[in-house]
Amino acid sequence: MLFLFQISPAQSAPPFFASSTRFPPPAAALRPLHLAPFFAGASSKGSGVTAAASKLPITEVPELSSLLLFVRFPGGVCEGFDFGGGSDVGGGVGEWGVEGADLGLLWKDFCDPAAWIFRGRRIADSAGVWGLDGSDDFYEERGIIVLRLGEDRSLRRTFMAAKRKKEMTEEARSPEGRLSPFPDEVLEHVLAFVKSHKDRSAVSLVCKEWFNAERWSRIRVFIGNCYSVSPEILVRRFPNIRSVTLKGKPRFSDFNLVPANWGADIHAWLVTFASTYPFLEELRLKRMTITDESLDFLARSFPGFKALSLVSCDGFSTNGLASIASSCRNLAELDIQENGIEDLGGSWLSCFPEHFNSLEVLNFANLTTEVSFDALERLVARCKSLRVLKVNKNVTLEQLQKLLVRAPKLTELGTGSFSQELAPRLYAEVENAFSNCRDLHTLSGLWEVSSLYLPAIYPACVSLTFLNLSYAVLLSTDLAKLLPNCPLLRRLWVLDTVEDKGLEAVGSSCRLLEELRVFPADPFDQEIVLDEVGGVTESGFIAVSEGCHNLRYVLYFCRQMTNAAVATVVRNCPNFTHFRLCIMSPHQADYVTDDPMDEAFGSVVKTCTKLQRLAVSGLLTDKTFEYIGTYAKNLETLSVAFAGSSDRGMQYVLEGCPKLRKLEIRDCPFGNAALLAGLERYESMRSLWMSACRVTINACRLLAREMPRLNVEVIKEDESDDTNAEKVYVYRSVAGPRRDAPPFVLTL
Repeated sequence: MLFLFQISPAQSAPPFFASSTRFPPPAAALRPLHLAPFFAGASSKGSGVTAAASKLPITEVPELSSLLLFVRFPGGVCEGFDFGGGSDVGGGVGEWGVEGADLGLLWKDFCDPAAWIFRGRRIADSAGVWGLDGSDDFYEERGIIVLRLGEDRSLRRTFMAAKRKKEMTEEARSPEGRLSPFPDEVLEHVLAFVKSHKDRSAVSLVCKEWFNAERWSRIRVFIGNCYSVSPEILVRRFPNIRSVTLKGKPRFSDFNLVPANWGADIHAWLVTFASTYPFLEELRLKRMTITDESLDFLARSFPGFKALSLVSCDGFSTNGLASIASSCRNLAELDIQENGIEDLGGSWLSCFPEHFNSLEVLNFANLTTEVSFDALERLVARCKSLRVLKVNKNVTLEQLQKLLVRAPKLTELGTGSFSQELAPRLYAEVENAFSNCRDLHTLSGLWEVSSLYLPAIYPACVSLTFLNLSYAVLLSTDLAKLLPNCPLLRRLWVLDTVEDKGLEAVGSSCRLLEELRVFPADPFDQEIVLDEVGGVTESGFIAVSEGCHNLRYVLYFCRQMTNAAVATVVRNCPNFTHFRLCIMSPHQADYVTDDPMDEAFGSVVKTCTKLQRLAVSGLLTDKTFEYIGTYAKNLETLSVAFAGSSDRGMQYVLEGCPKLRKLEIRDCPFGNAALLAGLERYESMRSLWMSACRVTINACRLLAREMPRLNVEVIKEDESDDTNAEKVYVYRSVAGPRRDAPPFVLTL
């Protein structure tokens, strides 16, 4: 909370504010400004506010995270302010305690622009720093006194309530027009406990009052498609957002099916947020394009910014991270995952100021170059609240040991390389450092892990609930020794190098397991596929299901599978909500019976009634999709590749899955009839992706004409064929066709 008091210029610097003068000065000393009275009728407890406040001209300042109170003192000299040593200022503005320690007084002499005084200390004007910790909002106006009153928001709530009333019609404000017996503030307080985006959206549909209450009380927003809405529409709908989660490109961009420069640039959003949400604290992006210039703009535009998460994003380099590190003084989270980042070196870590100590989450695991370890060690040592640290593979075991000594309270750790040769004394130090990590519940990394040093992590495994070994090439024997040390494990990611023997160890040791992901160590190694050696098979899948009856989520890459094996798995684990089986050879049949895999996925949708996400593979006919349409009534996301016999297969799904939101199809024989079968469904879905199918541009034009509220886009990389729609992306939008489509994207 900030209060800004403007004083008239003085000829000489007044003394620093004494603590004896009461606030505010006598009402007669105030020069009224032509501003709306806001505090009229406010009461006080021993602070002398009421008498002056009724005459005090105060205004609401839109688009600011704090209320600003401007008072002009004609005398030019102000001795100081005192709020009564912790007295409460309340009444019409709500209760909020004022602690002496929470106050900061800053005075800038009109005659000496370089002289900044904060609590008796001079601060260099060129440093751009206000406050002892640099956390105060920057406000460069001569003759301004700034008082920071902590994070209490009751006064802001009063301001927002006044702003709401301006937008309400007289009918809505009248007692006869109200449907709810609760005041707006009570309803908003209740809605603060509703965290789910879906639930909040449902609440907003109850009535107009609930719509407005949800609108004003929402501080977080999730947008699953950046083109489904415009930033201008967003800021009109929700004026008080602090946290934005935004997704961009279709998921198949992870498989290089979306061309470079397709779109999903964040900059236009940031420009709008800067003028409307200057109090933005969190930005979480996935599959978006963000440049170094955008990161620099982000760092300069939001003084209170706290959290940046970039997942599968592109367009930026470590120079952009340097801008974030140097300018975001309140940063608590920097999470960089699986991005197409240009790694220009590890010097960006040195850009954090030496007094910076607010970081709680730091993840740079996917960067490739060596970082400045001295800067990293100093940063970890300063940030006493650090709870998540994930480093890249260039951090050695010896360096990791030093970091763990500095941060023993970590809850999530991503290690570097485990291939360093250690002397016995150093190995003992590493083992001791891990044993002191008693709060650790997530462990990842372990690049180039050696079975010789793997036992060093055993002491930290007792409380683990998530073990990510997707970068660790472990053999079955190593995994069998590791897992008995993880009795609480609920999530496990491994490579298929563990083979079926390793998965048998999972089934015998991880009774509480709820999520299993098995990734291919080398999905493009055709020799392994042809020789049918290595990897995992149906045997390992069955072994896991026999011991882990709580499984809810599975992603399983394998070389071979049978219908009977899948039926056994879902019979052992009937509560799957996510079932993603990826047989890596297209059109692979049941290798025992040579039958299609229809009955396998039929057993999945028949048995797992709570299924929400399904990925199918192997040799599949329309029978599979008939099963899906008949039984998968809770299905929300379906991914299909190299499957189906005719258009009827896709029609079964569109007609039979009422909750379907995302449909992803590639390399299937579905054509125009299948595409147009969803005319009545696409507006209730988030998106449809079809690539390498039998769809024509004319059918896409017909869809766009019949459903004008849908955006129908065709990606044409090959200009030789003007009839075939190579890649089709259909999604609902309230913003209309996007304005930044590149030449190879046809918006119909």
